[in-house]
Amino acid sequence: METFKKFLAEFIGTFVLVFFACGVAAVTGCNGEANAAYVLTALAFGGVIVAMAYSIGNISGCHINPAVSIAVWLNKGMSTKNFIAYVVMQYIGAIAGAAVLLALIGKSKGLGANGLFENNLWKSLLIEIILTFVFCLAVLGATSKPENSKVAGLVIGGSLTLVHLLGIYFTGTSVNPARSFGPALFMGGDALANVWVFIVAPLAGGILAAFAWRLLNMKGNNGSAR
Repeated sequence: METFKKFLAEFIGTFVLVFFACGVAAVTGCNGEANAAYVLTALAFGGVIVAMAYSIGNISGCHINPAVSIAVWLNKGMSTKNFIAYVVMQYIGAIAGAAVLLALIGKSKGLGANGLFENNLWKSLLIEIILTFVFCLAVLGATSKPENSKVAGLVIGGSLTLVHLLGIYFTGTSVNPARSFGPALFMGGDALANVWVFIVAPLAGGILAAFAWRLLNMKGNNGSAR
């Protein structure tokens, strides 16, 4: 039952992320230009993470992002079985969130889907890898000690807001394969054709963050950090 609760929490959290945060991007008309919609969208993504961290964090850890889950898994923070189940539920939650958003506002506003920066695959891959690396490193750091639990949600939410404040200009900011896949699935066209970029790059960023965190916390023979 406890395991089922974790999977359900990941579904709910990712649903809320896509429905509310991508919804804010869509209804405010966020298009990468530095304006109120830009800032509101960044705050919406960060705000959802804070809200979910303090509501489902004690149940599932509030990953709601395959990039975070892969970083945690590589650092032996979860089993392979749970990792796979988490990712599946995250994708289902994202699809459900995008479906409800579609039913309410249609496709004309974009559903918060991501797009390539200057139609350039390499630039888009690079910015998403960097953004996800920073975000996942912040997650691993904030959750590394039990005494951080009271502020971890705020740190993680703030970090997601930060990467959005820069990343929206470039790609709309993914840093989350599930968050990108849900809207792209219903938008179709270029959004769906290019969604692999927003799956591969965040996963790569999460993997790099996991290895960087392990390196930074490596112990020497005398027990002190190198």
